[in-house]
Amino acid sequence: MDNATHNGIVSFIWGIADDVLRDVYVRGKYRDVILPMTVIRRLDCLLESTKAKVLAENDFYEKMNFTDKSGLTEITKYPFYNTSFIL
Repeated sequence: MDNATHNGIVSFIWGIADDVLRDVYVRGKYRDVILPMTVIRRLDCLLESTKAKVLAENDFYEKMNFTDKSGLTEITKYPFYNTSFIL
């Protein structure tokens, strides 16, 4: 990633912070919110292609009362998965 692209992304993220977080957080505390939200969004993007399959398999696990859901990582091909229902 070149410097201009990086700076554009950084400006975009901080622009959102200024617009959305302005009266919710003190300006100096934005970084306490922005970094975790950026990481969560990145993880969500990584898992997007397998989301429907993971949700279907998770429903099966729930119906069968399985507590070990490590099989979901085989679907995602990552050591993590997301079972939230927001698509």
